[in-house]
Amino acid sequence: MSQPFVRPDVRAFLDYLNSFDGPRSHQVGLEQARGMMHASRHAFDAEVGKLAMIRDIAGGPCPMRLFDARSEREPGPVMLFFHGGGFVLGDVDTHAPACAEIARLTDLPVVSVGYRLAPEHPFPAGVEDAIASARWVAGNPAELGLEATGLVLAGDSAGGNFTIVAAVALRDEPAAVPVIAQWPIYPAANPTKGYPSFNDFGEGYLLTREGMNWFDGCYAPDAADWRYDPLHQEQRGMPPTLVVTASLDPIRDQGRAYAAACAQAGVSVVYLEAEGTIHGFLNLRKSLPSAQADLERCCAHLKLMIEGAR
Repeated sequence: MSQPFVRPDVRAFLDYLNSFDGPRSHQVGLEQARGMMHASRHAFDAEVGKLAMIRDIAGGPCPMRLFDARSEREPGPVMLFFHGGGFVLGDVDTHAPACAEIARLTDLPVVSVGYRLAPEHPFPAGVEDAIASARWVAGNPAELGLEATGLVLAGDSAGGNFTIVAAVALRDEPAAVPVIAQWPIYPAANPTKGYPSFNDFGEGYLLTREGMNWFDGCYAPDAADWRYDPLHQEQRGMPPTLVVTASLDPIRDQGRAYAAACAQAGVSVVYLEAEGTIHGFLNLRKSLPSAQADLERCCAHLKLMIEGAR
């Protein structure tokens, strides 16, 4: 493979990370690995910033937190966001800066879902929470404090996997309101198939082969179950879809394959690849200033998609 293009801020960040000799998250205990992800939010991500409303939601199938740029809303679309972290790490706190900024940029209420994590709760516990939370948000306006007229499903990495799986589940057994768009961000969309990017970018680009293998061992999925690999299912009839990848990501090709499958199935799909950047850029906006423009571009496309679906 010829040397890929790397943005200057990404190169500086990778040089900084790769200069450390200390253990990676998959080489330490589970509690320490989760602590490292929380610490990285404060070291590398933007601040949450001001927002009209940030509140925890009670009564749902799992912990959830609402981010909204408005203190009051008429009935309208609601976004559910499923955080990344390899099905093992992350929570509503690690992704609070991203959810707050998405709420500001899209002018949508964003419900961040704190699904159960592996290895304490292996497959399919987390994805069952994702599906249940989508159904709950669709059908419980009084408890939610919002009346959803449609759902926008979104998430990064492992959460991108949950985004697609939940959209398939709600396509086949609809919730109280329809899914009007989905936004899988550098998703683990086809994890049972090997792709060149896994080897091309599996070392030295933040997310590593060893780390992904550790995540997989903790999650303990059934490789034949479509709730782990949604490309085992036909994609026809899926909602308008925005697929986002990073060009230096070991799971980049899974996102490419998913976008292609959507197009082949007749789904309205927009594919955006952030050139010269890495997996996780959504949560690295302090260290990667260029990631802000990537997020703004994504949200601009998503807003147009949602307007067309209303």
